[in-house]
Amino acid sequence: MRYRDPLANPAPLIRRVYSYVAYRIGDGPDAEDVTSEVFERALRYRASYDQARGHALPWLLGIARTCVDDALTRRPPASAVEAADQASSEDVEGEALQRLAMAGVLARLDERAQDLIALRYGSDLSARQIGEILGMKTNAVEVALHRALARVRAELEEAPPEAHPSRAEPAPRVTP
Repeated sequence: MRYRDPLANPAPLIRRVYSYVAYRIGDGPDAEDVTSEVFERALRYRASYDQARGHALPWLLGIARTCVDDALTRRPPASAVEAADQASSEDVEGEALQRLAMAGVLARLDERAQDLIALRYGSDLSARQIGEILGMKTNAVEVALHRALARVRAELEEAPPEAHPSRAEPAPRVTP
């Protein structure tokens, strides 16, 4: 069997890995740094890639999961008060508030549920691909995703109306 370089076509791999990382730790310089670390490790350990186990993306996402965990343990915990102060001082729109509410709900999920949701929606992987990465059966991934999403929906529905600007009463218009 001919050796195939797992990083021969890096552009789509970088986009998928960055999407996963940004979904887990937030968009921006931190996600770029972690993505760079993933590819640095991939280059360093390229010889350990086993093409018989599948495509390069699951291998890279396995490295990304480790790098994200490392980054999250190094990051100082931000308090909810700081996040609320930051959001209110910027005069953000309803969509941004919804994203903050969603981020809060996702942060309260257990690590496994966060990882499943990030792999599915951040990296746009199928349940079969997630199963390959996590060593789970496809059906088990689908069930775990369904349960995690049900918890997210339940928490979002329990939140007060001001946490969901689209459901809140519209603000009165002021005419000059």
